[in-house]
Amino acid sequence: MSYSKWTTRLHALARPMTRCATVAALMLTVLPATQAADPLPAPTGPVILTVSGNVEVTNTPEGAAFDRQMLTDLGIAEIRTSTPWTDGVVTFGGVLGRTVLERVGADGTLILASALNDYTVEVPMSDFMDYDVMLAMELNGEEMQVSDKGPLWIVYPRDDVPALQDRKLHERWVWQLKALKIQ
Repeated sequence: MSYSKWTTRLHALARPMTRCATVAALMLTVLPATQAADPLPAPTGPVILTVSGNVEVTNTPEGAAFDRQMLTDLGIAEIRTSTPWTDGVVTFGGVLGRTVLERVGADGTLILASALNDYTVEVPMSDFMDYDVMLAMELNGEEMQVSDKGPLWIVYPRDDVPALQDRKLHERWVWQLKALKIQ
């Protein structure tokens, strides 16, 4: 077979592979947006978190309402860290904040995090996107109750990232978290 026939055949074989690679790349860019656009089911249990503001996916007029099971269904992670409010290193279980934000299609730079007692603090969205900041539901394997900073507590992986040990960040560790408003 001559060189020109060989290269012609090789190019003919490569074209479908190039198209497949292009389609695969396109799918990878579309799939994350598709997950956020999937409808959010209605909560069947007590609502423990509402995400409002600049969100794409909602299930109530107020925003995206989550019960405990809905948060659990997003995937549970663990963080082992010390805190200024607990003794020694403890284990938190919960959903990563970025996972919740991605699920509702949050778009913004600032989050107003509010507690049951209406304590509200501004948290840069970059905290959730750059670090494994958790919405903790469990402490040392036990479901957190309102009496022990639950049902949700914003927890930073401070032992893994020395920059997160800064006292200035303590105000962002909102316990008894009830709402996130995306701005």
